[in-house]
Amino acid sequence: MPLMVYLVGVANPHVAIGSSALAVAANAASGLAQHARARNVRWGAGIAFAAAGVLGALAGSTLGKAVDGHRLLFLFALLMIVVGVLMLRRREQAGVVGGGLTRATAPRLIVLGGATGLLSGFFGIGGGFLIVPGLIAATRMPMINAVGTSLVAVTAFGLTTALNYAASGMIDWSLAAIFILGGIAGGVTGTRLAQRLSRRGALTPVFAALIFAVAGYMLWKSGPVL
Repeated sequence: MPLMVYLVGVANPHVAIGSSALAVAANAASGLAQHARARNVRWGAGIAFAAAGVLGALAGSTLGKAVDGHRLLFLFALLMIVVGVLMLRRREQAGVVGGGLTRATAPRLIVLGGATGLLSGFFGIGGGFLIVPGLIAATRMPMINAVGTSLVAVTAFGLTTALNYAASGMIDWSLAAIFILGGIAGGVTGTRLAQRLSRRGALTPVFAALIFAVAGYMLWKSGPVL
C-alpha cells in the first residue's frame, strides 16, 4: 500500500488500499505454498487465527472506507512503529518448536485474531506485520513458523478487505495484477531468504528494521497533509 501511494503515485489512498489488499491476498497465497513445502506452517493455529479475524476484517474495512485516506496512512505508520518496538522486545525469545493450536493457546489465538483482523481491515492491509507478533504472543512459536503461518490469515484478511473495497469500486484491477505477478516471482526468493535469516537469528531484527524504515517514510510524507 505505501508503494502504491508513494512510489507508483496512486492519488486516492482508498484505491491503493483496495488494490494492495487484493495483491497481498494473492501473493500471500503463493507464499503460503512455498512455506508449506518448507514445513513452516502450523495449520491449526493459522486457521483458528484467520477464522477469528475475518469478521473483524470485514467490520474494519467498512469503517476504514469512511475515514480520510491520508489520515489512515498517518495512523498506520504510528501503528507500525509500535509493532516494531514490541517485536524487538521479544527478540530474545527463541520460541517453542512445534508451538501451535492447543487448548491453552486457542483462546489467545481467537482474541488476537479478532483484534488483528479488525486492524487489518481498517488500515486495508494484509496485516502480516501484525499477525506475526500476534501468533508469537499466542503460541510462542518460532519466528520462521510465525512467518509461514501468518500467510493463512494474510490471505483471508486481504481477500475480505479487497472484496469490501471492490464493492465500492475502489480497486485498480490492472495495477493489482502487476503487483500480483511481481509478488509471486519475489515470493520464491523471499521464502529462501527468510529461511537463511532465521537460521542466523536475524529475521526478527531485519523485519523490525524494515517496519521502522517504512513507517518513518510514511510519517514524513503523510504528516504535512494532515
